[in-house]
Amino acid sequence: MTKPVHISKKYKRELPPRESGGDFFWQMNLSKTTVVIGSQWGDEGKGKIVDFLSAKSDFIVRFHGGNNAGHTVVNSLGTFKMHLIPCGVFYPGTKLVITHGVVIDPLTLIKEIKTLEKSGVSLENRLFISPRAHIIMPYHRLLDSLYEKNKGKNKTGTTGRGIGPVYADKVSYMGIRLEDLVSPAVFKEKIALYLPIKNKIIKALGGKPLSFSKILKEYTLYARALKKYVTEPYFVLAEAAGKGKRILYEGAHGILLDNDWGTYPFVTASSVLPDISGKSSVIGIVKAYSTRVGEGPLPTEQANGIGEKLRKIGDEYGSTTGRPRRCGWFDAALVRFAARVGGFTGIALTKLDVLSDFKTIKVSVGYRGNGKNQGISGLDLKKAKPVYRTFKGWGKSLDNITSYKNLPTEAKKYIEFIESFVQVPVKYISTGPSRSALINR
Repeated sequence: MTKPVHISKKYKRELPPRESGGDFFWQMNLSKTTVVIGSQWGDEGKGKIVDFLSAKSDFIVRFHGGNNAGHTVVNSLGTFKMHLIPCGVFYPGTKLVITHGVVIDPLTLIKEIKTLEKSGVSLENRLFISPRAHIIMPYHRLLDSLYEKNKGKNKTGTTGRGIGPVYADKVSYMGIRLEDLVSPAVFKEKIALYLPIKNKIIKALGGKPLSFSKILKEYTLYARALKKYVTEPYFVLAEAAGKGKRILYEGAHGILLDNDWGTYPFVTASSVLPDISGKSSVIGIVKAYSTRVGEGPLPTEQANGIGEKLRKIGDEYGSTTGRPRRCGWFDAALVRFAARVGGFTGIALTKLDVLSDFKTIKVSVGYRGNGKNQGISGLDLKKAKPVYRTFKGWGKSLDNITSYKNLPTEAKKYIEFIESFVQVPVKYISTGPSRSALINR
């Protein structure tokens, strides 16, 4: 049962009750099944929220994407940029699952495992990887870069990790799965079949053909390192759900990068939206301003001093590629669209502290000629002219604020407008990069 809602007189809508004080890690009312998903173009701060929610979860599940997305977690052990292993790894009681929807770069995964083990984090009997997960091969990465090069000025702006080509092979019956990798005879047979085909394409695009023996030797070593983690997770999760265990699904990208619902073709290769029957809570991760890596429309982009200031204060550089992120004001119209498509039941607002040094802050509420646009369908975002609403900044640090009532009045107005416009309550507010810099409403 939820608590009675607080009615905001200003916005005439239901808002969540305001709580303060206490140990926020243990005040959570986490549903049995929760999905954490980005609402913009990625980089919203999902890692911190997943890490926070993991404190009261039994299973953490990565269900799509690959190492083209990085989740950063800051804790007492250091700063970790996770690309494949679920962020909940830092809680010893959690089980970690990588499902069939994820594509795996074996070397990246092995490096993550070794980094965690060196920091004292054990994965023994905790990590379960689906044998159905597809493997990124060297020719996937090479083809990714060759495709981009040959597109010229019309390039998509991929991370170059081979994500698109491996998903393409998955649906064109040329994929290699983890179960193939750990079966030496099967793996050798598939490489012998597929590599000559790929080398013909590589050569035609101006690349250098790859060596069969080198790939076989390299990936045989990967197979030995990963074999002990290969377990069909369907039965693990089904049993956990039957026992009432708390399961947290960790999304890797934002909805506006979804292959169907995003700004195609400037999107990711996988479907960002989870198809999880019986999910009871969907937390949309929303950055307090907008960022995007690579090509594609970003209507509120500030290619000026404002954008540079956001990038500098927010340290907006890709955790996977290191590329500078394009920065701009918050786009409430697109976030509302993402919230409806994703079925958000709550929002985690991240990086609010980055806006503390701005005297005025703008929010896009739609586009010229489209009013308060309900979505992105039929709208050419490249030519979209945002309609802004301006807010007064709060001009003070948010350090050490872990209670909503202690936020500056202007910050509260900003938050309440966002949840009013998006029509989803803001349940969590990040006020800094550390694990404890979080308000739980």
